[in-house]
Formats: sequence, C-alpha cells, structure tokens
Amino acid sequence: MKNFTEVTAFVLRGFTDDPELQLLLFLLFLAVYLFTLLGNLGLIVLVTGDSRLHNPMYYFLSVLSSVDACFSSVITPNLLVDFVSEKKAISFLGCAAQMFLAVTCGTTECFLLAAMAYDRYVAIHNPLLYPVSMTPGVYVPLIVASFLGGILHATVHTVATFSLSFCGPNAIQHIFCDVPALLAISCSDTHTNQLLLFYFAGSIEIFTVLIVLISYGFILSAVLRTHSAEGRRKVFSTCGSHLTAVSICHGSAIFMYVRPSSSYALEHDMVVSIFYTIVIPMLNPIIYSLRNRDVKEAMRKVFGKKNSL
Repeated sequence: MKNFTEVTAFVLRGFTDDPELQLLLFLLFLAVYLFTLLGNLGLIVLVTGDSRLHNPMYYFLSVLSSVDACFSSVITPNLLVDFVSEKKAISFLGCAAQMFLAVTCGTTECFLLAAMAYDRYVAIHNPLLYPVSMTPGVYVPLIVASFLGGILHATVHTVATFSLSFCGPNAIQHIFCDVPALLAISCSDTHTNQLLLFYFAGSIEIFTVLIVLISYGFILSAVLRTHSAEGRRKVFSTCGSHLTAVSICHGSAIFMYVRPSSSYALEHDMVVSIFYTIVIPMLNPIIYSLRNRDVKEAMRKVFGKKNSL
C-alpha cells in the first residue's frame, strides 16, 4: 500500500459559498432528510406491526427502507453540517468510512431490487405455491447475499481508492466522498481504479438488471394468461411501484458509474448523486405506499386508531 500521509483531511466544496443560498439549502435538505427518516422508518414500523404485511414481499420492502434510511444518513447529516460550517472538512478516515458506507448502501439496494423482482415473479407465477416457494430459507439468504455483495463491492473500491496518493490539493468538488471525485484529485495513476469502477459497477448493473428483466418477462407472460381484470389490476399496481423504483435507481447508477472516465463532469455528477443518495431514499416509501393497497390500509388502520383515542 502506498504512503497516503500527504493529505490528512479533505474539503468538500459542495454547491456554493453564498451564505444565503447555503441557508436555504440547509433548510431544504433538512426537510428532505426528516421526511426520508419518517417515511422509511414509518414503513418499517407498519410492516412490523401489521400482521397483513407479514410476508416476504414486505420483509424485502422493510429491508429496502432500512437501507434507504442508512444511505441518506451517511450523506445528509455531514452535508447539513457543511452548509453551516466554514471549514467543510472531513478527515481522511472519515472520508474512507463515508465512501465505504455509501457504496455498500447503493450496491445493496441494487441487489435488493433484483431480489424483489424475483419475489414478485414467484408470487405471480404460482400464487398458491408462493408461501411454500418463498420461505425464510429462501428470502433470508437473498437479503444476506445482497448485503454481502454491497460490502464486497465497497471494500474493493475503498481499498483501491485509498491506496492512492493524495498530495494536494485536497478540495473535493462534491458533497460527499464519492469514488470518481476522489480519483479526480489523486496524484497517482488512476487507470486501474477507473477500470475497476467501470467493470465492477457495470457487471453489477448488468446482473441485477437482467434478473429484473427476466423476472418481469415471466410476470408479463403470466399476466397475459390471466383473464381476471381485477387480477391484472392488482399485478400492475404491485409491480408498477417496483418498476418505478428500479428504473430510477439503475438509471442514476448507470449514468454515474458505467461510462468512460473522460465523460465525467463533477458538477453534473454532484447533481445526479444528490438524486440517488438523497432524493431516491425519500421517494421510495412514497412510491410503494401510494400504489399499494395493503400498505394504504395498514396506514388507515394506524391513523384510525389514533383518531379514535
């Protein structure tokens, strides 16, 4: 491992140095963060507390909500501090930890969305056998494998990135310690790191997107054989929310990481990274709640109890 003691801390440049704009952004992102925590933790509480939601589909959803809450918490609190701080500094180890956790959460979410697509295929292809096919012995290993895949992917990039030399400047044109932003300020040869990022991220995207496409191909085939209009409506309602989340998540990830290094533009990347690290974790509970009858009924049950007290 190369000596990386030249730089002991980094400065996250963020969006702007205008104090008035920083205050507005602080209030905006604080509201988004609180809404994200409320939505995701609320969904976890609903799944835990309502017996109608005790099935693999909602277990996957509650795990996704926990990942989203963690993802946002890795990025947003530090961003909020930077809005009201003059230094905007993050330590070398703090930067490494933030990168590791962010990549872990982002990758785990991709694998979870693929596992959820497979779960929907099993449920729709043969509903009567669903409780037998999707047992804890099946869905728990899928969840564990998603986390292990995220941790492994994060370990590769964190070790590879922080094995480089950083001899100044130490200013990162970003809101958090993302891989491309760190590679841009390294004074080492980053060609191998660029290849690792492209091929690892690309392979994960191809693998998870293929699982989603194949699963929904079989789902579409099953739907076309369904003669019940109510059955089709329920399938489209359930799967529509998942496809929306998949499209947003994978679209952002592909734009960010699966492209030649020559096309990186850190200012544009910063805006896109806001979308997939902060906005998507806020949107997922809304997407799954608004289009899901069971979740909406569980919410009515909770609020109904509160109103009757």
